[in-house]
Amino acid sequence: MAIKYEAGINGFRQLSKMIFNFWGILKHRIALFRVHQWIKNLFIFLPLFFGLKLTDLHLLARCGISFISFCFISSAVYVFNDLFDLEMDRLHPKKKFRPIAAGTISNKEAVCEIIILLVLGIGLITVLKSVLAILIISGYLLINFLYTIKLKNIAILDVFLIAVGFIVRIFMGGVVCNIVLSHWIVIMTFLLALFLGFAKRRDDLLLFEKTGEKARSNISDFTLNFINQAMTIMASVVIVAYTMYTLSPEVISRTNPNLYFTTVFVIWGVLRYLQLTLVHNKSGNPTKIVLVDRYLQFIILGWILLFATLIYF
Repeated sequence: MAIKYEAGINGFRQLSKMIFNFWGILKHRIALFRVHQWIKNLFIFLPLFFGLKLTDLHLLARCGISFISFCFISSAVYVFNDLFDLEMDRLHPKKKFRPIAAGTISNKEAVCEIIILLVLGIGLITVLKSVLAILIISGYLLINFLYTIKLKNIAILDVFLIAVGFIVRIFMGGVVCNIVLSHWIVIMTFLLALFLGFAKRRDDLLLFEKTGEKARSNISDFTLNFINQAMTIMASVVIVAYTMYTLSPEVISRTNPNLYFTTVFVIWGVLRYLQLTLVHNKSGNPTKIVLVDRYLQFIILGWILLFATLIYF
């Protein structure tokens, strides 16, 4: 009886150890792949949403496949970036805890992860049988490769290239669903991404002024005054562009003349983000802000519900 009891205890310990090890591996991979950043890939669904096709299950499935493919590809880009910036990340107060910089995942393992992610991402997008979609994915990879090795060191251009990444995502959604993109969706996405990009650079600058550590080599080409003004300009242009979009005869004719009511949520959301950035100094990771800040989540949900109600019902 005692032997059986001891065997049971040993078995439980072994199982617990396996679960613990598996969770450790999974946790490190989640951090390495920056799963929380996958929320950015939801921009792929915007052409479907604005094009009044969100209820088309076939197109929704195609967008879903593109979304998953982009998640794999963007994660491969993040891993490559972490490998390239390894030495700099080890000196950073926050980035030093990333799996590669911390040593929890070896360089060799990281290279293998990149290959696997690329194979999965490109392999999945080929299912859609769209040459243009494959070219878009390839273009995204090329832009991010050049960004990582050189272009991110050029001030302002680095923020523009981040914004281009969002444009690539909506173009992907338009291509796989055969939806012609409105110039409004392209302009508003680009402006919003610039606004968020400058907010992120502000956090890098504050860190540099506080610790003397450069999150990126070009941070000395920015000043707090410049970034604050750039954010103010972008915030103003985003609001004006969205207002013009809701009042555009082209948009009104195919949606709802009361769409301008949604402008309230856009202004509210921009001001909330400015408050988080300029007052609370919380602009380092826009994705995490959206995932954590309940106030901002309420505003975004309010905009989605009102917008969807006006154009779908």
